[in-house]
Amino acid sequence: MRIGVLASGSGTILEAMLDERLPVVVVVVDRPCRATEVAKLAGVPAELVERTSFGADFDRLAYTHQVVDVLERHEVELVAMAGFGTVLDKPIFDRFGGRILNTHPALLPAFPGWHAVEAAIEAGVKVTGCTVHVATLEVDSGPILAQEAVPVLPGDDAGRLHERIKAVERSLYPRTIRDVIEGRIPL
Repeated sequence: MRIGVLASGSGTILEAMLDERLPVVVVVVDRPCRATEVAKLAGVPAELVERTSFGADFDRLAYTHQVVDVLERHEVELVAMAGFGTVLDKPIFDRFGGRILNTHPALLPAFPGWHAVEAAIEAGVKVTGCTVHVATLEVDSGPILAQEAVPVLPGDDAGRLHERIKAVERSLYPRTIRDVIEGRIPL
């Protein structure tokens, strides 16, 4: 199964996927970032579909079409979001519906959205974690495929807690993708 990875940052999730020898055929980034270098070092094509606006004038629909075009050109069968910083619109779900995976730094359905780690600390929970789910048009609401708990320790701030969650994520996400492509987790 040909995997397209969407990334925006340091590429540590991408590195974990590549270390597991997942069949990544393209990496798409929305801004210049280290994930591009990680892909190139692994011999995987990386394409920048640059998001030029973060304001009200951002055309999410047109941008989504550009991302879908890249994925289709590389004959992607499964999309793995790996810290992609742009919420995509309906065309990607029309084209790859049920075959877009995402990872989230909380135990969904608790703490959806961009500030999940901070929300968990503010809520005073003792346990949070990482969720791998099928991405849907409604952010962080798709079917849950795997979860792993991470304790919230006394004195944790968002940075320390998020680092522990990311360590779990770098293990859980590639394993879950492997289970999907080998049929142990049906989509």
